[in-house]
Amino acid sequence: MSDEQLFAFESDFVASLRCIPMAVRMKLDRVAIKLTLRQWSRFTLDDRQQLLRTPCRTHREIGDYRRLLVELVACRAGEVAGALTNPPEPLWEQSDSVPEIVAIHARSIKASPPAPAQWSGLTELQRFALLKLTRDNHDNVNFVPAMREFGII
Repeated sequence: MSDEQLFAFESDFVASLRCIPMAVRMKLDRVAIKLTLRQWSRFTLDDRQQLLRTPCRTHREIGDYRRLLVELVACRAGEVAGALTNPPEPLWEQSDSVPEIVAIHARSIKASPPAPAQWSGLTELQRFALLKLTRDNHDNVNFVPAMREFGII
């Protein structure tokens, strides 16, 4: 599973990429840029696919991805790309223990949190998705479908 993965729980918008998929959201967090849905909607399908396919792991790739994104926002939306004011701590990179926020959220919806072995067996992108789906300002309805898709419940 790669950083280009599109999940089944995202299937309602995968074909058109009308919403920002988790794979791109993770890259946005890595480059510390806030991309609005309005800006994303100004991108062509080719732009969106390029942002999905372009690697963003090494320092060089992160810099290249950031430049590409800034250029696309300027070109397509006529705006300056905004920085994330509080970039999230990359807890998805830690596979040794389940972040407390994931465990708390799972329990709050009466689901069992992932066991440590399950968490460590997930890809970074899967861990990122679960973390993202626990945030108050995010649509959390996909948390349980994501846990199901990842074989946790």
